[in-house]
Amino acid sequence: MQDDILKLAFEVSRITGEKIAVIDRIMMRTRMLSMNARLESTRAGEAGLGFGVVAREMGVVAEEVNALSAQLQSEIAANTARIESAGRHMMQEFKGQRFADLARNVVEIIDRNLYERSCDVRWWATDSAVVGVLQQGTDSARAYACERLATILRSYTVYLDLWVADRSGRVIATGRGERFPKAINQNVSDAEWFTSGLATRSGDDFAVCDITRNSVLGNAQVATYSTAIRKGGATDGEVLGVLGIFFDWEPQARAIVQGVALTEAERADTRVMLLNSKHQVIAASDKPCSLSEIYPIKTDARQGYYQEKQRMVCYALTPGYETYQGLGWYGCIESKMSAAAGSEGEFQVKH
Repeated sequence: MQDDILKLAFEVSRITGEKIAVIDRIMMRTRMLSMNARLESTRAGEAGLGFGVVAREMGVVAEEVNALSAQLQSEIAANTARIESAGRHMMQEFKGQRFADLARNVVEIIDRNLYERSCDVRWWATDSAVVGVLQQGTDSARAYACERLATILRSYTVYLDLWVADRSGRVIATGRGERFPKAINQNVSDAEWFTSGLATRSGDDFAVCDITRNSVLGNAQVATYSTAIRKGGATDGEVLGVLGIFFDWEPQARAIVQGVALTEAERADTRVMLLNSKHQVIAASDKPCSLSEIYPIKTDARQGYYQEKQRMVCYALTPGYETYQGLGWYGCIESKMSAAAGSEGEFQVKH
C-alpha cells in the first residue's frame, strides 16, 4: 500500500508536469497570435484600432494564464514532495515495525524450541537407566543405559547424542556409540556443560551453554544442555554425575531463519539472523554460519529498528519462554532499502 502511495505521487507529478507544459505551449502560441494581431491592426490604421484592443487583451490573458500555470506547477510540486516524503516515512515505519516483529518471532520460536530441550535434560536425568549406570557401575548397567539413550535418540532426532558422565568427568554411556565412538571414556571434566551441570542445585535446575562446535561429534555446532544426575532420581538427591544432551543446532536454526514469512521480493534483499549476547552470528538465512562473524547492531531498546545508509536493521531481544530465560539472544533482520524509500539519514525507533 505504501508503494502504491509513492507511485501515485510520482504519477500525479508526471501528469501535472506534462499538462502544464501543454498549457504553456498553447499560451506561447496565443502570445504569438496576439503580437501578430497587433502588428496587423497597426497596419490597418484607424480601422484596426478595435482589433488592436482585442489583441492586447489576448496578450494580457496569456500572461495571466502563464503566471497561474507557474504558480500551479510550484504548488503541486511542493505538495507532491510532501506526499513523497510522507510515503517514504510510512514505508520505513511500516517495514521497520513489521520486520522488528518478525525478528522477535524468530527468537521466540527458537527459545520455545530450546525450552523443550531444558525440559528434556531434566526429565531424562531421572530415567532409571541413566541413574542406574552411575549407582551400579556394572557392564550390564552401562549397556542398558546406552541402549536406553539410543532409544530416546530414535524418537528425538534433533539431538546428535546424549552423554552420561560420572563425577570425575569421564563419559561412561552414550546413545550413538557406533557413530561417535570417541565419546566413550572422554574426559569432559573441564567442559563448561559438565562443570555447570555438576553445580546445579536441584533436579529442577539445568545449565545451558552458548552455541559451540564439538570436535567429538564431527565438529558439529551444538546447543548443549546439562543437569546433575542424582541418586534415586530424586530432586534433592546426592549428585552422582552429569547428563549432557547435544542439540543439533545448525539445521534446526537454519530452518527457522529461512522460514520467516517474507515475500519473494523481500527475500532477495533480506538477511535473517540469530545473534548471541555478544552479537555473534549463530544462524543466518543467506549462508552457512561459521560462528566467527560479529554483527554490531545498535540495541538501545528491547525491540526496534534503524536505518544506516541504504539498509534497515530490525532487531528484538529474546523475551524468554516459561522457565527458560534465554541467553540474551537477538533476532535480527537486515534489509536493503528500496529506491522508492529513499534515504533521509539515520533514524531510530524503539519499542
